Amino acid sequence: QIQLVESGGGLVQAGGSLRLACSASGPQVSRYGFSWFRQVSGKNREFVAGISRNGGRSAYTDSVKGRFTISKANNMVYLQMTSLKPEDTAVYYCAADHVILTAPIAMTPSSYDYWGQGTQVTVAS
Repeated sequence: QIQLVESGGGLVQAGGSLRLACSASGPQVSRYGFSWFRQVSGKNREFVAGISRNGGRSAYTDSVKGRFTISKANNMVYLQMTSLKPEDTAVYYCAADHVILTAPIAMTPSSYDYWGQGTQVTVAS
C-alpha cells in the first residue's frame, strides 16, 4: 500500500505562486505514475497535471498549461503553481496510479489507486 502526504497549500494573492509537495512511501513506489487533481466543494474532482513513472512525460489540463509544472524527484512529486488565479482555489490531491512504463497518463480519478488527504489552496482576488 502506498501512502501519499501532501503539503504546501495555503492562501496567496492572485498572481502569486505556491509549490505543492507530495511525499510517497511504500513498496514499489517507482512503479507508479502520479497526478494532481483538485476539487471544489460540490463539483467533481478535476485532473490538473500528471507525470509518468520515469518522469519523462507530463500532461496538463488546458487551464493550467504554461502556469503549472509537475515534477518528481525520488519519492517526491511537486506541483509548481505560478500566476495563480482565484479560479485555482480548491483542495488539491496527489494520486498514484500503478502502471507499466509506457502507459499514458490517466486523467480520470477512477484510474488511480491511492490518494492523499488533500491540501487547500486559496487564491484571493
